[in-house]
Amino acid sequence: MQITAFLSIGSTYTFLTALRLRSVMEREGLDLRFRPFSVRAIMREMNNIPFPPEKEAKVRYMWRDIERRASGYDLPVPPVPAPYPLKDFDRANHVGVVAEQQGWYLDYFEAAYRAWFLDGVEAGSDDNIRLVCDQFGHSYEAITAAAAMPETDATYRANTEAAKAVGVFGAPSFVVGTEVFWGDDRLEDAITFSRG
Repeated sequence: MQITAFLSIGSTYTFLTALRLRSVMEREGLDLRFRPFSVRAIMREMNNIPFPPEKEAKVRYMWRDIERRASGYDLPVPPVPAPYPLKDFDRANHVGVVAEQQGWYLDYFEAAYRAWFLDGVEAGSDDNIRLVCDQFGHSYEAITAAAAMPETDATYRANTEAAKAVGVFGAPSFVVGTEVFWGDDRLEDAITFSRG
């Protein structure tokens, strides 16, 4: 069965998915469908603030947990905290919509997170987008112009509505039929279920 990956650049734990998804796909022979969406819009509707500043212990735990999990996956351990929350959250994901339509979403997804978490270049910023475009030979001007088009925003909103309709409430989420697997640590469970 097809696995749909609802991915939202701006989610902290999605860093882990961004840096390991390619190797998992290659190892498992996966053909994922990518749907860039706004987890922020869904969480606002639910009145859910994931890491509010007044919950200092939870915020400390989250950053330390990402360090531990990155180390456990043998990924680069990011210097935490990364710039968070993103100032240009929607723009980062609008570029993701364009990249997905053009067939290079996985490249964008991984490179945007690498620049954000490992180098401190915030996803959605001019510097991050320019860096990623240069890396893969895309025109920064063309990509950002396409990302600002109403059609791109319409696709982004449609993806967000599709995520809500199937019951997605966080990112990353992997959907198999009507089954939702939430969190980087549920990717392998989604793969197993899809083959069941």
